[in-house]
Amino acid sequence: MTKALTYESVNVGDAMPTFTSDPITRTHLVRYAGASGDFNPLHHDETFVKMFGMPRVISHGMFVMGIVGQAVTDWIDDKNLRKFGVRFSGMTEPMDLDDPNSRDRATIVVTGNVVEKFEADGEKRMRCEIQAADKLGGVKLTGSFIAALP
Repeated sequence: MTKALTYESVNVGDAMPTFTSDPITRTHLVRYAGASGDFNPLHHDETFVKMFGMPRVISHGMFVMGIVGQAVTDWIDDKNLRKFGVRFSGMTEPMDLDDPNSRDRATIVVTGNVVEKFEADGEKRMRCEIQAADKLGGVKLTGSFIAALP
């Protein structure tokens, strides 16, 4: 966390700190598959994806959501998170050392803004809209989260 947030210190329109991931690599995909049990061939089998006209394997959407979750909990304490949801909107390819643009396509940048402050269940809360995109502007997911603030 960069600072202790309070309900009074946050305003509608405030931006959450921008979070930039390391470029996603095939090693990330292998590790995520092992941890999640998601061995869909879209995430590891080049021959399989080429049958569908795709240039290379793609990242697990939930892996990208996990990156967004890290961005959120780097800003707010995870014990204060009340709701977190996303809508997937784009595929993320891992970095390809032979393609100079792939580093930017495989790096996820998470941004967000406070869109509402309210009280619920005896807590002061904020709702933020969030987005994850690659460095070239390709949106990977959009969503929101609600957090309680002291």
